[in-house]
Amino acid sequence: MLHTSYIELSKNALKKNLRYLRNLVGPDVKIVSVIKGNAYGHGIKEFVQMAEECAIDYFAVFDIYEANEAFSVKNFDSDIMVIGMIDEEGIEWCIKNNASFFIIDIERLKNTISVAKKLNSKAKIHLEVETGLHRTGIETEELPETAKIIKNNSDYLELEGLCTHYAGAESIANYFRIQTQISVFNEIKEYIKKMGLKPKYCHTACSAATILYPETRMDLVRIGIAQFGFWPSKEVRIHKLLSDDTKYRKDPLNSILTWKSIVMSIKTVKPGEFIGYGNSYQTVRKTKIAIIPIGYFHGYRRSLSNVGHVLIKGKKTPIIGMVNMSMMVVDITSIKDVKKGEEVVLIGRQGKNKITVSSFSENLNLVNYELLVRLPQHIPRIITN
Repeated sequence: MLHTSYIELSKNALKKNLRYLRNLVGPDVKIVSVIKGNAYGHGIKEFVQMAEECAIDYFAVFDIYEANEAFSVKNFDSDIMVIGMIDEEGIEWCIKNNASFFIIDIERLKNTISVAKKLNSKAKIHLEVETGLHRTGIETEELPETAKIIKNNSDYLELEGLCTHYAGAESIANYFRIQTQISVFNEIKEYIKKMGLKPKYCHTACSAATILYPETRMDLVRIGIAQFGFWPSKEVRIHKLLSDDTKYRKDPLNSILTWKSIVMSIKTVKPGEFIGYGNSYQTVRKTKIAIIPIGYFHGYRRSLSNVGHVLIKGKKTPIIGMVNMSMMVVDITSIKDVKKGEEVVLIGRQGKNKITVSSFSENLNLVNYELLVRLPQHIPRIITN
């Protein structure tokens, strides 16, 4: 075993998640798989191959590094969309590799035309418009100039999409803001059409908007967290599962990720002894402990010291003492016949019990997204059925 842990990715769970999402959006709406942040910690290369086997053929990444990772393993017919950072070198990469990318300001648009002319080829672009998030996107007052530039350079530009992004669709607190953004986008869409521009796709919906706001689904939806089996927030989950039109008696989303390690060492400690560094945990009885070769270097947060759990032989086992850089200690006193090399589940199911990413998030006051993307890239990802 070269690594101290590994991550399993369930293809069966992904199929179930995509089936739920496809039933939700209908047959005429295209699903784009958002794989930024190393596919939300799941591994871009492994996830792309698995997703393609589940009939996904369009992937969205944040930058050219991620685009290149996906490009190196994707099928010839699958498309890539760069939704974030891109410079002139990146624009050239996209044009040469037939990848599309977001135009977030007029400067990027002009740079794109310059590179396309140099290559004597068309650039596939998505025009991102500002509707109220106030982050990236063409401002309303810039639309006439933008539309004119695109029309005058049609030999070098292919308008793949018109898009925007919502300001927190996962929270009811943002309801009015989202409704305003929807209205603004629809007005812009009509204006763009009047200017003679015809985007192939109009798209605005992330996972949360897709689930909560049917009117945002349009031609295409950009699905990130939901495809991996996680709800964008508790609010979204409760709303969907308790709504009058729900057809599900149990959660339709299934986490595709399981994180596993092994027991590295076992020993017995007398009562009254401190475990590991410092004095955060003192034994009150004769205590049998197991050392797990996982620490904060591997993405297991130090703040889970004395509050986190792992699964061994299907039983929840508490972490005692401080989580170190590369090791942590768990109390196995009440578990019989634990041996060196025993399987340890850090996230996922073992027997009748499971440890969810949500349980980590609650302990750490984090969102699912943040915890997942902190899983280091060097941990092997293994695809299972």
